[in-house]
Amino acid sequence: MLGTGVMGAGMARNIAAAGLPLTVWNRTPERAAPLAEAGARVVATVADAVRGADVVLTMLWDADTVETVLRDADGAFAPGAVLLQTSTVGVAGAARLAEVAADLGLRYVDAPVLGTKYPAEQGTLVVLASGPEEARAVLAPVFAAIGSRTVWLGEAGAASRLKLAANAFVLNVTAAVAESMAVAGALGLAPAEFLQAIQGGPMESPFVAAKGALMAAGDYPASFAVDGGVKDAGFVVAEAGAAAPLTAVTLDLLRAASAAGHGDDDIAALAHAVPRPEGAR
Repeated sequence: MLGTGVMGAGMARNIAAAGLPLTVWNRTPERAAPLAEAGARVVATVADAVRGADVVLTMLWDADTVETVLRDADGAFAPGAVLLQTSTVGVAGAARLAEVAADLGLRYVDAPVLGTKYPAEQGTLVVLASGPEEARAVLAPVFAAIGSRTVWLGEAGAASRLKLAANAFVLNVTAAVAESMAVAGALGLAPAEFLQAIQGGPMESPFVAAKGALMAAGDYPASFAVDGGVKDAGFVVAEAGAAAPLTAVTLDLLRAASAAGHGDDDIAALAHAVPRPEGAR
C-alpha cells in the first residue's frame, strides 16, 4: 500500500486485520510507522513496498503524485501485479494512469472509494471499481477488508467518472447545509435550529447531521479536507462543464474557505465561506 494518510491509514489497518500480508510506504515515514503495530511491514522505499506484491494499492493526492511514486519503483513490480488505484484523480488523470500502468507492466483497476476517514477506519467504504474482469478474484479479499460493498462498472475509467458525480453531491450538500444554517442566522434564529427542525424527518441524513454538527460547534477535524474539496470540485467543473453549475459555485466557496485559512479543515468549514449579515446569530 502506497499512501497512509487520512484515508490510507484506516484502509491499511483493515487490510492487515483481515490477515492479508501487507507492506506499507508513505512519503512521510512517521505517518506509516504506527501501522507496524497493526501487523503491516513498514518500509522506507517504494521499490521495497511493491517488490513481490500481487496487488499495489495507491491512496495518494493526485495523478501526478501517483505517477511519480509508481515510476520510482520501475523494475520492482511483480509480473502481472494489479495496480489498485483508489485516489480521486479525475477523468483525465485516470486515463493517464492507465497508460502509466501499461508502461510498468501492471494490470490497471481504477477504484476510487466513497466515504471519508470514519468509513475508512471502520472498513465500510463503498468501492467503485472498473477494470479487467480477470483482476476481480485477486482483489476480492482486499475489497472485503476495506469496504461494505463493491460496485463494478466495466472498463477502467468508469469508476473515476462516477466518483466525480458522487463528490459533486457531497460537496454541494455540504454547501447547502452551510447556507441553510446561515439563512437561519440571518433571519434571527439560532443556526442549529435548522438542524433540530430536520432531525428525524425525510431531509435528515447521517451525513447532513455530521456536517451540521461540526458547523454548529465551529470545530472542523478533517475527514474530507477543504483543499481536497477544491481539487475534486475542480475536476468536476473542468470535466463536466455546463452540467455542473452548482459545483462551480461550491468551488468558489471552497476556494474562499481555503484562502481564509481552512484548507486543512473539514469541508464543513464551508460555513465560513457563506456570507452572514452583520448581527446574524
